[in-house]
Amino acid sequence: MSQATLDPSQPTPQGAPEGQSSNRWWVLVVVAVAQLMVVLDATIVTVALPDAQTDLGMSDANKQWVVTAYALSFGALLLLGGRIADFWGRKKAFVTGMAGFAAASALGGVAQNEAMLFGARALQGVFGALLAPAALAILTVTFTEGRERAKAFAVYGGISAGGAAIGLLLGGVLTEYASWRWTLLVNVPIAIVSIMAAMPILKDSRAEGNTRYDIPGAITVTLGLAALVYGFTRAAEESWTDGITVVSLVAGVVLLVLFTVIESRTQHALLPLRVVADRNRGGALLVMLLVGAAFIGSTLFMIFYMRVVLEYGAVKAGAGALGITIGVFITAGASAALLPKIGPRIPLIVGSLLAAGGTFWLTFISTERQYLSDVLPGMVLIGLGLGLVFTSVASTALIGITGHDAGAASASINAVQQVGGALGTALLNSIATSAFDDSMADKAANAGPQMGDPAVAKQVFVEASLDSYTQAFGWAAAIMVVGAVLAALLVNAGKDALPSEGGAVHMG
Repeated sequence: MSQATLDPSQPTPQGAPEGQSSNRWWVLVVVAVAQLMVVLDATIVTVALPDAQTDLGMSDANKQWVVTAYALSFGALLLLGGRIADFWGRKKAFVTGMAGFAAASALGGVAQNEAMLFGARALQGVFGALLAPAALAILTVTFTEGRERAKAFAVYGGISAGGAAIGLLLGGVLTEYASWRWTLLVNVPIAIVSIMAAMPILKDSRAEGNTRYDIPGAITVTLGLAALVYGFTRAAEESWTDGITVVSLVAGVVLLVLFTVIESRTQHALLPLRVVADRNRGGALLVMLLVGAAFIGSTLFMIFYMRVVLEYGAVKAGAGALGITIGVFITAGASAALLPKIGPRIPLIVGSLLAAGGTFWLTFISTERQYLSDVLPGMVLIGLGLGLVFTSVASTALIGITGHDAGAASASINAVQQVGGALGTALLNSIATSAFDDSMADKAANAGPQMGDPAVAKQVFVEASLDSYTQAFGWAAAIMVVGAVLAALLVNAGKDALPSEGGAVHMG
């Protein structure tokens, strides 16, 4: 499995290539560009989504698949992708992942219907799950000196933290000044240049020893998560009691239980159960799952509020989300000094509650609210909370971890975040769609014959949209509060249990 948590003080893993000392900083550039591309694509299409929805005729229930298809395939296959990269060869996996990512991006950029776009986004996630761990493993075997390795991973971590916000802004620029299609097509020239640079610079390496894959585990977890997401989406289109909805949700739960059974019995588990069975680590991952699900799921409605209700252009809407980034960088930086003094429990609780408070703040949005005074404070609060939660989870997940399980522990953080985002987006979109339909029917009935007036019809649509967004924000805030409660109940690690300074570096 590709190491996703690394200790700069430790020697390079077996299989390190030779002869890279003279160009190692160019290796960092190539890997950084690849990581930025993968992180950007988690959010770059969000701002463009209203334009893509109109162009391809997507339904409100289905539009979330543009975000969910990528997050689901990426998160579900990340652990397997790490093993493939280590066993098959990291350079081969990197180049293949980059080429496949570019091809999938091109397919999405020329999509003629929603099914083609959804499929392309899922393919992006598949190749991203191969590319990301390969890139990280290449850094591991390239930077062998402790101080240089710390610098390299600081760059890598910074890109991981800031890439999502950059994606929103870049997505806005491309959508407004080119086309929504360029939020996908932009990956093609980036990938071509990166591959051309990677071929002469990178040296291949692979892990030694047992190289067996946990294929049954990979299949069951992927199908189980996909069934759950489809069930949530189907509920938005039909109802929670619809036969196919119920079957999908039950099948998803059964498959995930089966995945747990497989992981408990195989010697080559994608996710060894001992990694998540620890009270502190399991609690931290549950907090990440819930807070990540609520945040990523509600981001969609933040953008739609600015674009549909406030009628912001794509660039302005993308820039409007930067308040979250400001908050993240404030508390993420402060956490480095805070965690060694008080431990992770209080930051996890406070961070979850801050994020919940900021999200609840957004339930008061209206057509007359001012962004600077009524929207930005909520976004900054969300960012402050996320900075505390994400850094605390990264540290807590490493408590008591052995070198053998370090990769699984860190990869599980990334996987939980992505999977949570997929499930959260599907769930909140289902809630919002149902709220919109109910509100639209009530308001249209009250308007009566006046619905024939385009101005009245538009006002009814905007008000119903607002009702759906506030419902989503309310549920997202409640989910974050549950995360705070779980942090209080499960996480009890003290400050002395955390990894020492200069130790583990999380991939982001």
